[in-house]
Amino acid sequence: MAKENNFLLFGKWSLEEVQIEDPALKDYLSLRSLNVPYSFGRLNPTRFYKAQMNPVERLINKLLVPGHKGKKHFISSGHFGGKKTKATKIVIKAFEIIEKQKKTNPLVVFYKAIENAAPREEITTIEYGGARYPKAVDCSPIRRIDLALRFFVQSAYQKAFNSKKKIYQALAEEIMYAYDNNPQSMAIAKKTELEKQADASR
Repeated sequence: MAKENNFLLFGKWSLEEVQIEDPALKDYLSLRSLNVPYSFGRLNPTRFYKAQMNPVERLINKLLVPGHKGKKHFISSGHFGGKKTKATKIVIKAFEIIEKQKKTNPLVVFYKAIENAAPREEITTIEYGGARYPKAVDCSPIRRIDLALRFFVQSAYQKAFNSKKKIYQALAEEIMYAYDNNPQSMAIAKKTELEKQADASR
């Protein structure tokens, strides 16, 4: 998406420095700069509305379902549902930690982390002659971004749950690990696992 203006996100960080290198994700990682990443659901009726939504807002929305993992809730999401201001503060604090440690614009780190953690392939199950087989399929760009954000949030909540580590510290750590392509990142580990499974199911 083209850059439309030069608002600073949260009044602190500019999207001008962000460069998206993955050609498949270029049209789906919005660079529309906003002061507050909150679309109030205005984009939802449009087709592919997630492509127009700032990924920071999508990350905040993911934080509203703390422990959701597949069809199971590792942690009940009831205590957090709807507290968007609290989720926004978590993201701001995480970005401040990233800025302090990486000495650079945290949005550059965040966008690159998404590119690094977005799986290119996954597996689905097909039924043929009464038997089920795993089949490798390509991930659509929107799903790739969704999975990367989901992995960031799940990893952060699991590291912070019953721990002295704060959620914003865990989230900042996970994003920085993904930016560095560090295997300590759950998102990178999950991406590698998915792509290996897909490779074995060709």
